[in-house]
Amino acid sequence: MAITNSESQLTNLGPLAQLTAGRLPERILRLVIGLWLYGLSIALMIEGAVGAAPWDVFHVGVARHLPLTLGVIIILTAGVVLAAWIPLRQKPGLGTVLNTVLLGPFADLNLVLLPTPDALVTRYGYAIAGVVVCALATALYVGAQLGPGPRDGLMTGLARRTGWPLRRVRTGIEVSVLATGFVLG
Repeated sequence: MAITNSESQLTNLGPLAQLTAGRLPERILRLVIGLWLYGLSIALMIEGAVGAAPWDVFHVGVARHLPLTLGVIIILTAGVVLAAWIPLRQKPGLGTVLNTVLLGPFADLNLVLLPTPDALVTRYGYAIAGVVVCALATALYVGAQLGPGPRDGLMTGLARRTGWPLRRVRTGIEVSVLATGFVLG
């Protein structure tokens, strides 16, 4: 099925259909830009130090106990989450693989490039910018239709296998990783 400009909804494409759906170079570019922006949003929220997304609270908590960069922890976490896809019978796409290997390095690169703000108003500005950039990044990488990220695929796989609503599954996952990250520091 070819993707056209007039389509406004996402189609559930299998891994091979994702690659043959048309405009592949443009979609890969959108995916990579979206992942880079997602790494920027992570860095903005981490450097702002006034709040972070649940998975990033988890990543930072783990980073306090391992001599690894945040980006390496993001990659390792994605690998563990992908292993959980096996019993869920989730199929990764090119976007899944690129999310797994690029998001961590993009976060690390942006953490190096961003100055750490001192003023509270600037820190809140970083946090707000992080949320806005995250929304744009998500629209780009999800809209590329090259497969879900590891964490999103876990959510959709669990919802499909359990029959529970997405909001319940997503909330359960996010509360669990947030609590674990909080306990880890």
